[in-house]
Amino acid sequence: MIVQTLAFSKAQQHEAEQLVALVNSAYRGEISRQGWTTEVDLLDGRRTEATELKHLIASDDSIILLCKNASELVGSIHLERSEQQVQFGMLAVQPSLQGRGIGKQLLQAAELAAQQAWPVNTFVMAVISSRHELIAFYERRGYRRTGITKAFPVNPNLWTAKVADLQLEFLEKSVIDHP
Repeated sequence: MIVQTLAFSKAQQHEAEQLVALVNSAYRGEISRQGWTTEVDLLDGRRTEATELKHLIASDDSIILLCKNASELVGSIHLERSEQQVQFGMLAVQPSLQGRGIGKQLLQAAELAAQQAWPVNTFVMAVISSRHELIAFYERRGYRRTGITKAFPVNPNLWTAKVADLQLEFLEKSVIDHP
């Protein structure tokens, strides 16, 4: 697929199932190996489900931003406000399209959308600490390691860890640093 002009919009309830398929394909299962963001060697199971995404779409403090190439969903990211900061999560790009700059553009669009929606002074995200290439990607986008870590959450209804002692590392970026 040739990536043309990307369009960004807020997800709607009727798009939850399509979002589930995209997010799960980017993180888990054999198809995720087509991209570089796979967690298949770290976790079994699904990353999310429609019920969770519908809840996030309905929340006033949450936005799921869609990225489309023509009418095809090629990426998404979740934004969640807490006071003056926005946490980004579930950044997903179709595995076969990863490495083409879509994630970079999607993150930029998410930063802009967060600033337009809420009074924000900091962007925050949590990344599995052993995902060095992913942390480096975010560092190239201006995010800094905070030194704060926490145990990876347990959710046996959706996933199980294949690796012991998984940790999340928190990264942040000041809105002032945002170009």
